Amino acid sequence: MNGWRLPPAEEMMEINSGDIIGQVLGEQGVRFLFTLCGGHISPILVGAKKEGIRVVDVRDEVNAVFAADAIGRITGVPGVAAVTAGPGVTNSLTALKNAQMAQTPLILLGGAAPTVLKNRGALQDIDQLSLLKSIAKMAVTIRRNCDVVPVMEKAFDVCRSGVPGPVFVECPIDMLYGESLVRQWYGAKPDAERKSSVRSKLLDFYLQRHVDRMFACEFDDMQPGETRVTSPDFDSSSVSKALELVAMAQRPVLIVGSQATLHPDNINILAGAVGSLGIPVYLTGMARGLMGRLHPMQVRHQRKKALQKADLVIIAGMPCDFRLNYGRAIGSGAKIIAVNRSKTDLKLNCRPDLAVLSDPFLFLCALSDVFDPDPSGWSAWLQELKNNDDEREAFITQTAAQDTEFVNPLAMLKKLDAVIDDKGIIVADGGDFVATASYILQPSGPLKWLDPGVFGTLGVGAGFALGSKLVHPEAEVWLIYGDGAAGFSLQEFDTFVRHQLPVIAVVGNDGGWTQIARDQIALFGDDVATPLRRTDYHVVAEGYGAKGFLLDRQEDIDAVFQAAKQAARDGHPVLINAQIGLTDFRKGSISM
Repeated sequence: MNGWRLPPAEEMMEINSGDIIGQVLGEQGVRFLFTLCGGHISPILVGAKKEGIRVVDVRDEVNAVFAADAIGRITGVPGVAAVTAGPGVTNSLTALKNAQMAQTPLILLGGAAPTVLKNRGALQDIDQLSLLKSIAKMAVTIRRNCDVVPVMEKAFDVCRSGVPGPVFVECPIDMLYGESLVRQWYGAKPDAERKSSVRSKLLDFYLQRHVDRMFACEFDDMQPGETRVTSPDFDSSSVSKALELVAMAQRPVLIVGSQATLHPDNINILAGAVGSLGIPVYLTGMARGLMGRLHPMQVRHQRKKALQKADLVIIAGMPCDFRLNYGRAIGSGAKIIAVNRSKTDLKLNCRPDLAVLSDPFLFLCALSDVFDPDPSGWSAWLQELKNNDDEREAFITQTAAQDTEFVNPLAMLKKLDAVIDDKGIIVADGGDFVATASYILQPSGPLKWLDPGVFGTLGVGAGFALGSKLVHPEAEVWLIYGDGAAGFSLQEFDTFVRHQLPVIAVVGNDGGWTQIARDQIALFGDDVATPLRRTDYHVVAEGYGAKGFLLDRQEDIDAVFQAAKQAARDGHPVLINAQIGLTDFRKGSISM
């Protein structure tokens, strides 16, 4: 390459593969493209903007992917992020792995070194495909302009089909810019200026043939087609077998996981189906909020106790992983029905009496269509589970009344639960404080709760809040941070301010990595690496242009929450720095 230069205006206006990628994104219903800019990907950003796609730039690539993850979860349309080559791609890996484990449909567009200079020491040139193959469902590079449309359409197909997950599309820089400019980069010269040596002629010939292959197609001939999204289907016999097991059960329990929520447009149909089954139901992951706050079939607390006594457990859309103690949480005499899109997850750590390789959404709806429960059949069992709930709620209320240093976190969270309006979306990011919040905060409806998922990733908060607020600008978006987690993405308050996105963050600031410290001190008598400062996070947020509030007195909780809500209504992002004390509500944190 002859080095960078500003091309003539006619070359800058020349259609390029970045434009074509933008057109495919538009055809697929993409509304937002998350990015941190870089010369490798500039044509993609400009091309997306031409198609009316809102380009949202963040301060760290990982948060671009987290934001795309939120889009995929909430809308069902794959979230899309574009990052520059090398460190831009590697900075994205944690978020991409989180999306894989959460089974979120997502596309990551990554810049790359020029095709002809791969493995020749080009700027930010690394073997990105090898890094991504263990994380992405598909990792592919675009080598010819002829491949742009089919590769992008396949990316959308793959990321949504079967078990959804992320797809990585590598976009070399010379594939994205206009053909005329690329030919100049590769030394195209008039015949009179060509060197006469044999070596020079051979190099010129090789380079021009290479560019000819890259630009073999006319852009006018590239028309977007249709993607084909597939998912495993079930036969009617599995519904009949499930019906028999349910009909015989005296103490059934239904667990609905995130995978059941992969049809956001029809999420209320799923809620109706689950409710009509009449089976006590526990909701986890993205399924939290599916039944609203007060549905009579929903049970929230002491799931382990319920599973030990249940004679039938239906696991729809999650595996028997650490959350179910690798299957040991379920009583030995219980029948198990497992429904999952993944063959691996279907029988992970358990031997289901009925294993249904299927979309949990479709299967639960089909089961609900044929099952007519006896309203009184499980009433005693349901009441027993409700009593367990009441017992736990009484303990929460008791703990919330304890005197603590600064603000009692349970008392504050109970008040927060009361002030979040019905449209409110809750984003959970953190350890001890957020784990406590999960017992208290109740999303008012489906797709109003976002947490990392089974990867347990810290730092998802700002990206998830960003995506949520863009999709639902009318909703209050509450970002619940631990003080440790806040440090991962506090810089995105700059993004919230620049893009006028008034999210409200609550930092539970106890001055430490408390979830880790609790067990570490008990086991080893040493808090090494766990203390933090009670940092003025509200001042940091104000430095980025947001509104900051310090909450360090119990009596100020109501006033601070109302002031924060008003500031958000006025268009300001908000951070509440809540100085909280320690309680004995939760014990233990280590997951084996």
